[in-house]
Amino acid sequence: MASLLVDDPQGGPARIIPLRRNFVALGASEDADVRIDAAEAEETHAMIRLVQPGNQHLLEVIPPAQALRVNGKAVTRQALINGDVVELGTWRARYLTEEGLFTLARADHGTDTTSEVAKTYQRILQVSRNLLAHVESESLLNELLDGALEITDAAQAFIVLKADDERHVVAARDARGAALDNAEDLLSDSVLRKVFDSGKALMVKDASADAEFSASVSVVRLSLTSIICVPLVADGRLLGALHIGNGNRVGLFTERHLEVMQIFAAQASLILSSARTISRLRRDNSSLREALETQRSSNIVGSCNALTEVLRKVDRVARTDVSILIRGETGTGKELIAREIHVRSERQAGPFVAINCGAIPAELLESELFGHVQGAFTGAHSAKVGRFQQAHRGTLFLDEIGEMPLALQVKLLRALQEKAVTRVGATSPEKVDFRVVAATHRHLEEAIAAGAFREDLYYRLNVVTLTLPPLRERDGDILLLARHFVDRYVQEYATGPKAMSNAALKALQRATWPGNIRQLENHIRKAVLLGESDVIDVKDLDLAESELRQPMTLAEAREAWQRRYILEALELNDGNRTATARELGVDPRTVFRFLEKEGERRDDDVP
Repeated sequence: MASLLVDDPQGGPARIIPLRRNFVALGASEDADVRIDAAEAEETHAMIRLVQPGNQHLLEVIPPAQALRVNGKAVTRQALINGDVVELGTWRARYLTEEGLFTLARADHGTDTTSEVAKTYQRILQVSRNLLAHVESESLLNELLDGALEITDAAQAFIVLKADDERHVVAARDARGAALDNAEDLLSDSVLRKVFDSGKALMVKDASADAEFSASVSVVRLSLTSIICVPLVADGRLLGALHIGNGNRVGLFTERHLEVMQIFAAQASLILSSARTISRLRRDNSSLREALETQRSSNIVGSCNALTEVLRKVDRVARTDVSILIRGETGTGKELIAREIHVRSERQAGPFVAINCGAIPAELLESELFGHVQGAFTGAHSAKVGRFQQAHRGTLFLDEIGEMPLALQVKLLRALQEKAVTRVGATSPEKVDFRVVAATHRHLEEAIAAGAFREDLYYRLNVVTLTLPPLRERDGDILLLARHFVDRYVQEYATGPKAMSNAALKALQRATWPGNIRQLENHIRKAVLLGESDVIDVKDLDLAESELRQPMTLAEAREAWQRRYILEALELNDGNRTATARELGVDPRTVFRFLEKEGERRDDDVP
């Protein structure tokens, strides 16, 4: 595990702060994970976040805070590598990986690897290497406890898991490296309870004389004196605790011991979390394989939070037959989402039939949807099957449903209610098995108020609503989509490999994209087709200056950064608001207020 080695401004020994969380706050606040003791520091000045994959730590200054110096250079965003020196005013810290810590310990204490500090980090490094080598989890936990006992001279060490109000010891060792059979009876209930309730590490130098714990039945019964108990946390969830103790020596443990046990606890959390994940994957393997065999590959490109949430909803509702209304601006990919619903549904073997209700003249739309019999009107020389019947045992996608004439809405509502259609000119209905997915870029509520859309049809179609984000709000997805379209059209037009210049990528991110994905695709297609070199540059994209966004104000930049940061934290914590608040070091109500505001903002943006 990487750490920050923070210098003492008074000249005392440097303090090691393990980077145990996915998000580590740096600032002047008392609640900051890493306190910056400098006049220039903001309350929350910067964040260090763990970027997956690769376990890379990224330092980000929170606007409008002053830039930090990394190796003497002012930066606002920097990927950290071993040995990097981070400074602000008189405050100074060094970023060290586990290898770096061990190397530092050897340098500080000579080449004698039996010295106390070097031995400590050698133990940490040994467990980490085994963890990377996927050693069996039970043996890893035992080795970790043996290391804890060796470093601290404690008599006993335990890994305790917590589930609701129950606890379970998964590993217990004594100083000789032997397993403890009666582990449950050797733990301090009061110490564990406090750590579980607070979620914070605890060190007690003499439990028998401590005002809080001396009266505890377990402390008295076990004659406990020195205790360290550190919570095990993974993905914002409390898993349990690492508990070490000794009943013979008072004041056995130091602050350095506590720091090292926090590193060991983080490693134990990772071991346990990985073991749980593997177990869950094994249990789900059969059902996942079955799902993969039946599900066709998706053509949807993107990974932003808003799109990911839409796809989660798609996965939940696709296997039902409820009607779905997809809302979003023109060009956001509503038909792609409708096809994804079909692909993930039980109807995937049936047809997917799409019709744009706004692209067909009103006098022809009824015949297109419901079909007609021979002689139903002038020019009806033969009978015709409508889109509803073409979608039998499949999915009918009604795009731009808001453009459908009122008179036809009545017939559509009857078809939805009765699962039957009557062809133009016919007298009897025909049963049809279909599922309807509708889409619109309009505010249907306003159309209802204006009398242009039936309220009963709206509620029949709008059982579940999926709102697609506009491209300008999809952050990194713009570049993903651009590269996807470059690859597609390079292959289609056989132009030979093409790359995009940095200037072109920046221009794509600055564009406002009123036409959304369709507009982006058209610009890329033209650039691939007409570009004269193997590098697509800004001029090839043919973007007008009016289409490019101007730089934001500092206030706008801060708000955008905070929004993106909170959404990323929510994603890392699987939407758990309480865990997200804990990671960010804020009150949970702050996250709740943000989500309420985010919901209102998205509602205001729906066309």
